[in-house]
Amino acid sequence: MSFISVLFALLLEQARPLARGNPVHATMRVWVRWCARNFDAGKPLHGWLAWTAAVGLPSLLAAAIYVLLDVTVSWALAMFWSALVLYTCLGFRQFSFHFTQIRDALAVDDEPLAKSLLCQWQHIEPQNWTRSELLGRVIQFSVLASHRHVLGVLVWFSVFAGLGLGPMGAVLYRLGEFVVRYWQHQSQMHAQPVSEALQTHAKLAWHWIDWVPARVTALSFAVVGNFEEAIDGWRAYQASSAPSNDGLLLAATAGAVNLALPGMAVNLPTSPDDTDPTRAKPALELAHLAIVVGLVWRAVVMWVVLLALLTLARLLG
Repeated sequence: MSFISVLFALLLEQARPLARGNPVHATMRVWVRWCARNFDAGKPLHGWLAWTAAVGLPSLLAAAIYVLLDVTVSWALAMFWSALVLYTCLGFRQFSFHFTQIRDALAVDDEPLAKSLLCQWQHIEPQNWTRSELLGRVIQFSVLASHRHVLGVLVWFSVFAGLGLGPMGAVLYRLGEFVVRYWQHQSQMHAQPVSEALQTHAKLAWHWIDWVPARVTALSFAVVGNFEEAIDGWRAYQASSAPSNDGLLLAATAGAVNLALPGMAVNLPTSPDDTDPTRAKPALELAHLAIVVGLVWRAVVMWVVLLALLTLARLLG
C-alpha cells in the first residue's frame, strides 16, 4: 500500500501540481496562525502546547482517518486517502518553477534577474554575489528544497506507513518544517508577533524531526553519486564545531557531485588533501545545475524502487 500511495502521489504531483494559494495550504496557514494566537503566551509550556496543537493534531487526524477507513471501509479507500494526503505534502513542482526561472535567467546571462528571483524565492536580501557564488546559492536552496519537499517527506511517510499509521509521517514532517518558517516570518513582518519560546521550541522540534531524514537523504545522494567523496564530506563536516542537519546534507551533496559550493554555510575543516591537485573541485558552471537535478531524481527513483522491492518481498513472504 505504501508503494502504491507513493507512486500515485508522485505521478499526480507531476501531472497536476497543487497551485500556489490552494485551499489545503491556505487552511493549514489559518490553523497554524490560530494555534499561535490562542496558545502562545510566551512561556515554554505554552510554546510546546502551541506546537503540539499546530503540528501534532493534524498528524494524528491524518492517521486516525486512515485507520478508520482501513478498518471500517476498505484498504483501497485507506490507500487512496494516504496517497491524497501525501500528494498535498509532496512538492517537486512547488519549488521547481523558481529553480527553472533562475536557471533560464542564468542561461541568457541575466544575473541581476537571477539574483532578484532567488531573493524573492528565499525572502533574503540581495548580495554582491559572483556568478559562481550565485550558482552555489541556487544549488544550496534547491537541494534543501528537494529534501524538505520530497525526500524527507518520503522517509517519514515510509516509517509511519510501516507502523500502520498511513500518511501521519508526511504530515508531521511537512508541518514541522512549515511552522518554523511561518512563525519566524510572521514575527519578523510584525503581522503576528510570535514569542521567542515558541520559535525556539519549533526549531528544536524540527531539528529532531529532520535528524534522520537529513542523514537518509545524504546517504541516498552518496549511493547515487560519488560515494567516497560524499562520505568524506559528511565526516569532515560532522567534525566541525557546530554541525547542523542542513550543513551535513549540503556537505554530502558537494561530495556526491564532486563540486565546491561557495557562499554556503558549510565550512569544512582544512586537511592536507585540500592542496592535492587530484582532489581539486571544478569551478561552478550552469551545467552543474543539471547535474544536481539528476542527482535528486536518481535518489527519488532509488527510493521508489526500494519501496517496490520491499512491497514485493512482503507480498511473497
